[in-house]
Amino acid sequence: MTDHAQTIRTLYAAAEGDRLDLTRFLACFAKEGYARNVPAGMDFRGPDIALVASSMAEAFPDIHREIFRLDVTGDTVVAELAIRGTHLGPLMTPAGALPATGKVIDVPCCDVFRMVDGKVAAFHCYNAANILQAQLA
Repeated sequence: MTDHAQTIRTLYAAAEGDRLDLTRFLACFAKEGYARNVPAGMDFRGPDIALVASSMAEAFPDIHREIFRLDVTGDTVVAELAIRGTHLGPLMTPAGALPATGKVIDVPCCDVFRMVDGKVAAFHCYNAANILQAQLA
């Protein structure tokens, strides 16, 4: 039996700012897998999936995701977490790059994963973009 929770923990660990490992991050995805930033309305496929982790690590070099809860039901994983870090680099947004503010963020997030053969087929990130924006203002 595939340990979906461990795959997701591996994915998050590979995206941490102090040990960013894009090869490991991408290895968690199925060949046709994708990631969707729901609030931004952006999808990432193929090698561009790495941008999900690399762009956040560029903007927040100390980025850390604290997982509060992982629930697995069949091939669905739901993660409740907080995204934390210090805004020291440009943050890419749908409206363009937001220059570094030096401010600290603590953003609630819920991620939903659909798994196929032990890999991520779909990753939908529901981050609280309004809270992120307020913390960076």
